[in-house]
Amino acid sequence: MSTGSVGTVGIVGGGIVGLAVGRELVRRRPGLTVVVLERERRLAAHQTGHNSGVVHAGIYYRPGSLKARLCARGRDLMREYCAEHAIAYDECGKLVVAVDASELPRFEALARTAAENRVPGLRRLDPGALREVEPHAAGLAALHSPRTAITDFVAVAHALAGEIVEAGGAVHLGAEVTGVARVRGGLDVRTPDTSYRVDHLVVCAGLQSDRVGRLVGGPATPRIVPFRGEYMAVGAAKQDLVRGMVYPVPDPAYPFLGVHFTRRVDGGLEVGPNAFLALSRDDYGRASVRWRDLTDTLGYAGFWRFAGRNWRTGLGELHGVLSRAAYMRAAQRYVPAIGVDDVTRARLGLRAQAVEPDGSLVDDFVIHRSDAVTAVRNAPSPAATSSLAIAEHVVDRVLDRR
Repeated sequence: MSTGSVGTVGIVGGGIVGLAVGRELVRRRPGLTVVVLERERRLAAHQTGHNSGVVHAGIYYRPGSLKARLCARGRDLMREYCAEHAIAYDECGKLVVAVDASELPRFEALARTAAENRVPGLRRLDPGALREVEPHAAGLAALHSPRTAITDFVAVAHALAGEIVEAGGAVHLGAEVTGVARVRGGLDVRTPDTSYRVDHLVVCAGLQSDRVGRLVGGPATPRIVPFRGEYMAVGAAKQDLVRGMVYPVPDPAYPFLGVHFTRRVDGGLEVGPNAFLALSRDDYGRASVRWRDLTDTLGYAGFWRFAGRNWRTGLGELHGVLSRAAYMRAAQRYVPAIGVDDVTRARLGLRAQAVEPDGSLVDDFVIHRSDAVTAVRNAPSPAATSSLAIAEHVVDRVLDRR
């Protein structure tokens, strides 16, 4: 496809990544028609609206990976975008803390990764310096990232949608894509109510990315396995005991960062999330089950291979799901003064994790183009941070600027 043949682009997904792609298209190519199709009745209904609100600085990601590169670019673009649109953005900073000697080898490896990624302003702290940054935190050593920030990604998503509409594009809610047919000159994208003729289709479907990918003829794997994360809200009496963020040293064998303390732009303080298998891809009740989602997971050999390697970690996470006291015992290792009596159960989030048939987790962003379809197959954290940079990367491919 030549750049001149792209007149209408459809985007599946009204989360922050899909909307960022739409905004980048209309910004770069005035006159291009963009049509965003979102299955829910509101924007940012899933991962965008249920994450920690953290703008990551790039500490964790394999140097040279797409994640590392797009996170570095994305954090700067996000900071500028929030300033331009008067969206709350607070560089409250983050500590990644090693609390016992067994964590120090992982801590050292993480410090090397962060240095290679040129995380801005990064400092290594001893216990005394750690407490100067976070007086109520405990640990043997910490990495301090002063540029790690918090923002309101839902507000960002709505601002992006506004730019698309202002440029003449359309954002359709309640428009679930049920089929895609290749026709002469483009694609016919079907929803229950109508169909849309587009020259190119960009799939940014998050928790449904594998299913929509199969609709457009993409590969059957990797498959999405959904994980749920539960947050605790710290009561007002102890919200000020954490100034910014306090994180554990992550276990590289598991794809999640561990329970941590995070400030919110509304002034609150949260603990979490934990990570455990979700029984639904789109329902946020604590006991919610979608049988199609559950049978898809349990019928996938890749899930069982992953579970077989991580069952001990999974049992520990289950303990935290069932017991608020167990959940907070893990968190109190980092901030001992905040305990089970200081928190209440709050919201839930869902994370789309791509899993290969051999049970390995897809760690990097995966963006695949085939003819007139560009599909974001895997976009876990830091996708919200990186969204504006992911959009640049995707649009280069849509417009054939490789």
